[in-house]
Amino acid sequence: MKGLVIKNTGSWYTVRTDDGRDVESKVKGNFRLKEIRSTNPVSVGDRVDIDINNEGTAFITKIEDRKNYIIRRASNLSKQSHIIAANLDQAMLIVTVNYPITTTVFIDRFLATAEAYSVPVKLVFNKIDRYKGEDKEYLDALINLYTTIGYPCSTLCAKTEEGLDALKAELKDKITLLSAIREVGNQRLSISLFPGGYLPDRAIFPNIKIKGMVTNNFL
Repeated sequence: MKGLVIKNTGSWYTVRTDDGRDVESKVKGNFRLKEIRSTNPVSVGDRVDIDINNEGTAFITKIEDRKNYIIRRASNLSKQSHIIAANLDQAMLIVTVNYPITTTVFIDRFLATAEAYSVPVKLVFNKIDRYKGEDKEYLDALINLYTTIGYPCSTLCAKTEEGLDALKAELKDKITLLSAIREVGNQRLSISLFPGGYLPDRAIFPNIKIKGMVTNNFL
């Protein structure tokens, strides 16, 4: 049976099958050793084959070829990588020019990583209600810079929800990696975007299909 990995919690993966069921699944031990150099052979966004057992859980038996993926270096194994998400339609980096500052070093590193793995990127500048004077000039300069070199930019105020409808439209029916540093408005944005007001780590939502990483529990 085929399906999409929509959530990862520890060693368990939630697979949404093509007939609409959510099946808790694990990877067979020997499957982990087959020339896979990452710490996680299966990632959110993977298309997989599963075998369902009598208990209603399943084993993942095959991963389909990925169209793209995005990685980071594993925290405990420096020579290995960790796949954050696969088969992405786009990645969005939530940026603040102040309160706190998202540095251009961080932005450029994110863009370079996504570019290396063929993931389209958009920049979303949040907290626009707080920028006056030099902050506003810096915001305009960053938008002009990144737009000029080919990265779409948009603005958002999660507090007042200005720009939220446009963001939702950009997310609809796409698998999107959301990324941000701490304190850029993640909690307020998750409350606005997701039912229940909580965006879990490493999950794809069934209606707007977002791979979330704006919580800080495991990042």
